[in-house]
This record gives sequence, structure tokens and C-alpha cells, in this order.
Amino acid sequence: MEYKLYVGNLSYSVTEDDLRSLFAGAGTVVSVSVVKDRYTGSSKGFAFVEMSSAAEMEEAIKKFNNYALDNRNLKVDKARPPEQRPSSGGGYGSGRGGGGGGGGGGYRDQDRNRRSGGGYRR
Repeated sequence: MEYKLYVGNLSYSVTEDDLRSLFAGAGTVVSVSVVKDRYTGSSKGFAFVEMSSAAEMEEAIKKFNNYALDNRNLKVDKARPPEQRPSSGGGYGSGRGGGGGGGGGGYRDQDRNRRSGGGYRR
């Protein structure tokens, strides 16, 4: 069973080692993961810390929620599972209830005006 914590409002300079040392004050730290931007590699300001038991997880929440680290008050709470995203079958813009484009040849001018509410008159 996972006992994972969400740690938010982190300073961008906080490292995984910093968090491991801090949370060791509440029990055994199984893992630490600072979430980083995939392009720049810099911290996004939050992390996940996994503790070895439910009691240690609760102790860490009590001890470190609103704890000041690098002049910022940490937000520590039990991590929620990731939200399930609807499987839309892939593709750009799918899953929004709309169809694709004009189907190869595009629309004729009068069709485009009629669909957009434009001022086409016969």
C-alpha cells in the first residue's frame, strides 16, 4: 500500500535530498520525487514524498503542513490518485464532442457562410 504525500508551495531551489532529510523527522522515507518541467528541468514547485506507514504519513502531515522552508509555507497533504482521463481514441481535439474538418475538399463558400451564421443570401 502506498503512503504518498503531496508537498506543494516549494521553493524552486529545494532538492529531493532536502525533502528526504526534512521528512525523515517524521519516519522512514521510501521515495521522494520533485516534479520538474520536461523541457527546462527546473522544479515546478511541488513534490511527492512516500512514507513507509500510515502513521508516519499522518505524522508528516501534522508536522510539516504550513512548515516554513526557504521562506515558504509548505502545503502537505495525502496525495490523491491521478485523475482518469477519458480515452478518446487519440487525435488532435478529440473527446470534445466535435467532428473533424471539412473532409478533404473543404466547404464551398455558401456552406461556410451558412454554418458560421454569415450573411450569405441567394
